[in-house]
Amino acid sequence: MAPPSTAQAAATPSERPRRAWLRSAEALPPAARKPLEYSILYTATLCLLAVGAVMVYSASSAESLLAGTGDPSYFLKRYALYGAVGLLALHALSRGGLRVALRFTPLLVLVGFALTALVLVPGVGLEVNGASRWLGAGPVRFQPSEILKVALVLYAARLLASRPRGLRTFSGLCKPLLLVVGAACVLLLGQPDMGTAIVVCLSIGSLMVAAGARIGHLGAIAGALSALAFVVAWVEPYRRERLTAFVDPWADAAGSGFQSVQAMIAIGSGGLLGNGLGESVQKIFYLPEAHTDMILAIVGEEMGALGILAVVALYALVAYAGLRAAKGARDAYGALVAAGITSLVLCQAVLNLFAVMGLAPLTGVPLPFISFGNSNMVVLLAAMGILLDVASGGTIPARLGRTAPRRAPAGAGSAKRAQTASRRAAARDPRDGRGGRDRRPRGAGPRGGRRAAS
Repeated sequence: MAPPSTAQAAATPSERPRRAWLRSAEALPPAARKPLEYSILYTATLCLLAVGAVMVYSASSAESLLAGTGDPSYFLKRYALYGAVGLLALHALSRGGLRVALRFTPLLVLVGFALTALVLVPGVGLEVNGASRWLGAGPVRFQPSEILKVALVLYAARLLASRPRGLRTFSGLCKPLLLVVGAACVLLLGQPDMGTAIVVCLSIGSLMVAAGARIGHLGAIAGALSALAFVVAWVEPYRRERLTAFVDPWADAAGSGFQSVQAMIAIGSGGLLGNGLGESVQKIFYLPEAHTDMILAIVGEEMGALGILAVVALYALVAYAGLRAAKGARDAYGALVAAGITSLVLCQAVLNLFAVMGLAPLTGVPLPFISFGNSNMVVLLAAMGILLDVASGGTIPARLGRTAPRRAPAGAGSAKRAQTASRRAAARDPRDGRGGRDRRPRGAGPRGGRRAAS
């Protein structure tokens, strides 16, 4: 038996378990080691949920008491409940979620359309603040349009991955996809819910860019949709008021511009560092929807501009990791699903941020993972589970779809190229006995000379 080396003899007992742990970690299969994108997405999502829990409690405590619940943490408890349901869906879909999405996308689209249409039936849909967007009874409400917008992103990813050539022609772009998206927007505008319609259009447009659609075609579609959106907004009186309030909210600070003005006051009073957690004044019945759509204004008032920048940084991490996951996906479908879900989260975050800051009209779009809202919370967390599956290397079997592999696994490309090169060399070399064809002229000798006559 060989004597131990000097390095082994010098190792202390505390170092030996550490080296054993390192060896066991290195021996893990690649699937057990989560990529960087997975870790960033998961951590950023949990941080956004933590910020949301703190701010929902702070922004809703006064309203909870006013509602007669007798519990200042009433909305926080509901936020935690639906957050737990969403996290369960996230973990369930983080393994195999891409396959589930591909298999059940048609059913999800049908369910989304059916439930969204059911909201418009008199006596079935729940009307709140003049809009009929919810189904449910009592305190339990659900917004079907949240299912529909995720289903449309998954449908678009499936369609674009299976028909890449259709993107190069305008008719191939319009017929299968824009008709479905247009029908969904008609239902959404009938509720009315223009904010969700804008999010759907922006997300699908971003997905088309990622899939390689012609910029000229997308520009024409975007111009037509923008003109149509302006006409629709100008026809409805309350939407026209929102547009005029966006241009000059101080012109009617006690009327149509009230919410925007109060949000600006909240952010301005917070300054750089904020007034401290729980010290907001605007949440005490000055700022409407303080714990839902306008919660970012309370973040600015209590945590200052640095708090808003921290929230923006978390969304930037989601964008970075989501796009990296799309770039490193193993097939075209996974890449487009990752890009679509990332754009869906970012479009909502940017629209909410711009509306609260006075840079865009108010559309009622919540802040993802932070605003109070059971439907948006559960559905987006489930979608993040699918994104995590793509980030961890999830793929789809060929029998489930017609999407071709996007790229070969790491290390397989160089081996395949070397094998192809060796085959070509064998075909060129007549002395190779592995199937290369002898291209010497008939009657030629071993070195090209003529054979002697026998």
